[in-house]
Amino acid sequence: MKTTAQGPQAPALAGRQGLSDATAKVARALLEAGVLTAGELAERLFLTPTAIRRHLEALIERGYVVVSEDRPYGPTPPRGRGRPAGFYTLTATGRDVFESSYDDVAVAALRFVSDRFGDDAVMSFARDRAAELVARYTDVARGASAAARVELLAAHLSDDGYAASATGGALGLQLCQHHCPVAHVAEEFPQLCEAEREAFAQLLGVHVTRLATIAAGDGVCTALVPGHGLPSDTPSRTVAPPTRGT
Repeated sequence: MKTTAQGPQAPALAGRQGLSDATAKVARALLEAGVLTAGELAERLFLTPTAIRRHLEALIERGYVVVSEDRPYGPTPPRGRGRPAGFYTLTATGRDVFESSYDDVAVAALRFVSDRFGDDAVMSFARDRAAELVARYTDVARGASAAARVELLAAHLSDDGYAASATGGALGLQLCQHHCPVAHVAEEFPQLCEAEREAFAQLLGVHVTRLATIAAGDGVCTALVPGHGLPSDTPSRTVAPPTRGT
């Protein structure tokens, strides 16, 4: 069973943090999507915009959520008349609070593997996990160009909850993941990040350099895909993750 904003984790966390179940569901939705407006949250959770803003205010007061008039990553939609829409994201504290308790189990399991069989065994596990990603994303390798492959990879990652985007730059494309479901585990076991980087390189057919990771304390996981003829003025493209069901 997938655990989502409507799943069992939200009420459990609500009790622990002194929040209402509905407020915890708002936080879980932001955790999964990376960034949302109040209107988008209302559509996802079937609540009124007024109710959503009340829950967001409670999360902001606790330091779990921050709001900006500009989208934290990717292009900001053109503004119409009236009050500009706010873009809501979880803070580092908010992510810490609302990450799944599954992380504790995963960390304990990998500690056991490391203690009994060594770091090489952890790396083997990480590569086996990354191989599953490669198997599911096989169509990425068939992209007509490096830019097409990176954008398709970003789309697949977003489908899996990583809120990914592909942005052009002078040295090539930057693949950014604005959410990492395993960040807490990767803090102690960076082999997960390295195996993922290797998987990206395999899918894209080029060497991929990891510039930053959420697990290391950076705001975004960023990987650089070398130029290979990519134009430096490639427009930023953000792939929004879909609404997830139960």
